[in-house]
Amino acid sequence: MNEPHMSHYTELRRELETLTTEAIRPELAEIDRMPTLEIARTMNGEDVTVPTAVAGQLPVIAAAIDGIAARMARGGRLIYAGAGTAGRLGVLDASECPPTFNTTPGKEVIGLIAGGPTAMITSIEGAEDSKELAAADLDELGLTDADSVVGISASGRTPYAVGAVEHARAAGALTVGLSCNANSPLAASADHGIEVVVGPELVAGSTRLKAGTAQKLVLNMLSTITMIRLGKTYGNLMVDVRASNEKLRARSRRIVALATGAGDAAIEAALRATDGEVKPAILTLLAHIDAPTATRLLTASNGHLRTALNTARG
Repeated sequence: MNEPHMSHYTELRRELETLTTEAIRPELAEIDRMPTLEIARTMNGEDVTVPTAVAGQLPVIAAAIDGIAARMARGGRLIYAGAGTAGRLGVLDASECPPTFNTTPGKEVIGLIAGGPTAMITSIEGAEDSKELAAADLDELGLTDADSVVGISASGRTPYAVGAVEHARAAGALTVGLSCNANSPLAASADHGIEVVVGPELVAGSTRLKAGTAQKLVLNMLSTITMIRLGKTYGNLMVDVRASNEKLRARSRRIVALATGAGDAAIEAALRATDGEVKPAILTLLAHIDAPTATRLLTASNGHLRTALNTARG
């Protein structure tokens, strides 16, 4: 290896040594010799600490959610960007929004992973090291100042995630940096820096463990609470659920029953009248109106069932 490369890797190694997510746990040096149950107990004990670390960031998370929801209400999108495990978690969260909240696949909540879809199952060499790749991926989506971009990186220094946030912020989009190290470049680059410091991993540097769990918890909050703010739920009921299979069709009937207390025959009639859409079906039953009126009121209320119901009841 030539001298410039050696210097680069020496600098990178020193930088990694400063990160809590890369720290070595001397007390676990013999973990491979421990009984399986003891390893499991140790790992479970580590995982218990993650929600407490997330709790310390709740004010920042809430502020980010309010910003994201405000932009999405104006037609903006929620875009996750990350590499490796962090990127996969973003893609996972985005992919679960359509069946849960009836968002349009690939249009409202989007997950970008360095290296593209292939990187979901195979490491793409060098992709995470490119800020330019992140900017190009965002430009391909037609990024606007109505969008919100969440950069995800356990270390808080991954160039792809940092580059995504920097490019998005320069374009006027709302930016969030989700990291598991304090004082990270990612958080510093974003409007909202969320740093969930979970400490060293059970297996040194394996940030799919506690760091991955922390990121998943935060992403759950970002998407779920944003959707609540956008009226995608009625109370804690998934009234925008997309009934794409028998299980979800049964769930749709149950949701209508829980929201209205109506009998089976009335529920079936309401769902037939609304082409299986839960939200207008509930409105027809609670407000005693027909399906076209329910649809009109929901459109006028930007999909907020509670607001439409109050309007219908005068």
